[in-house]
Amino acid sequence: MKTISIFLASSNELKSDREKFEIQISRKSNLWIGENVRLELEIWEDFTAKMSKTRSQDEYNKIIKDGDVFVLLAHTKVGKYTEEEFITAFGAFQETKKPFIFTYFKNSEVEKEASLEAFQNKLKDLGHFYCFYTNFDNLWIQFNKELDRLLLADFKVNDISESASFNVDNKGATIKTQFNNGTFNNTTFN
Repeated sequence: MKTISIFLASSNELKSDREKFEIQISRKSNLWIGENVRLELEIWEDFTAKMSKTRSQDEYNKIIKDGDVFVLLAHTKVGKYTEEEFITAFGAFQETKKPFIFTYFKNSEVEKEASLEAFQNKLKDLGHFYCFYTNFDNLWIQFNKELDRLLLADFKVNDISESASFNVDNKGATIKTQFNNGTFNNTTFN
């Protein structure tokens, strides 16, 4: 069974979204048993609080470097540790094309700290298109789609020009679906 490590970085203000993310990752992992893929979520709440020879953050950074997927969530700010985690993930990506990196910013009408805009500007300078989400359900729809894309690429291709060339084998079936008012209608399989 292939284990895919997902590191979820965010500040404490998004604790509720992290907890819901953990539940959905567990459910997705259960669904993928038949694909021989297990998802393992790494969040800072699960790490030990014991003293280490280095900073605790260095222990988190090692897990990020060795991981397969890095997800950053931000709302009103990007703290120094969350930014350090992104820098660690990006450095590993530049060296090895891993981890796959995703950044999501929660949209709301609350006041934002300067650190958020500064971080978004750094992402723009890197040519990275980050995503926005309005609530957890919206976040999960977006990230779940990304997980499905990664599974199709066997979690190996981390370059858009390479990944754009794979096809899905529908085993000869023609599928037609009509979506009306929030439900699927008239689904036919030929």
